[in-house]
Amino acid sequence: MVIGTGMIATEFKSYQADDNFVIFASGVSDSTHAREEAFERESKLLNEIIEQHKDKVLVYFSTCSIYDISMKNSAYVNHKLKMEEMIIRFHNRYMIFRLSNVVGKTGNQNTVVNFFIRNILARQPFDVWQHASRNIIDIDDMYRACDEILQKKLYTNTILNIANPHNYNVLFIIETIETHFKTKGNQILIPKGSGPIIDTSIVDQIFRKFSINFGPDYFSKLLQKYFPA
Repeated sequence: MVIGTGMIATEFKSYQADDNFVIFASGVSDSTHAREEAFERESKLLNEIIEQHKDKVLVYFSTCSIYDISMKNSAYVNHKLKMEEMIIRFHNRYMIFRLSNVVGKTGNQNTVVNFFIRNILARQPFDVWQHASRNIIDIDDMYRACDEILQKKLYTNTILNIANPHNYNVLFIIETIETHFKTKGNQILIPKGSGPIIDTSIVDQIFRKFSINFGPDYFSKLLQKYFPA
């Protein structure tokens, strides 16, 4: 079964009728989010799922923002760590996937890529931490890795990072978006920023199996796929 209605829940729709798993894809996904009521809502729902589905493998989507020092003490990261701890303490069988910035068809305007695209196309001034980097992955590639792990039972009761082996500097991301849409943004550079240091050694083996190529044109191909100019 699948809990949620967003982009990730939709990607895992094939699991809706699968009684072996409960895919929890109804959590807070905006890393800038700090409203306590949303965190409480997710915590309450997750606790209910744990109580009601102890016979299933609980699949939870956490975040690779945990590895970014600039996010270390954020309300979002602290919340996700608490949810992970709840699952580990109270559920017998689980898989926790820490995801990086997933790109796909979504109406969520607060994703990293959607935020940049919206402001660039609108010529809206926006601040950019010029030393920051972000890790970006296609939702289809993320799904392939997660599905392989779940269906083959490669790991259980484990936290795994599902991410691109490479980070992209935000200036590269912006320049690639500008090239794609043939327009210039109105960004204000701030001399600060950092990026997540993510160990992808385990999932890299799966990416190689499916011949997923994270070459230099990976991000530009994502733009062509999901944001045709």
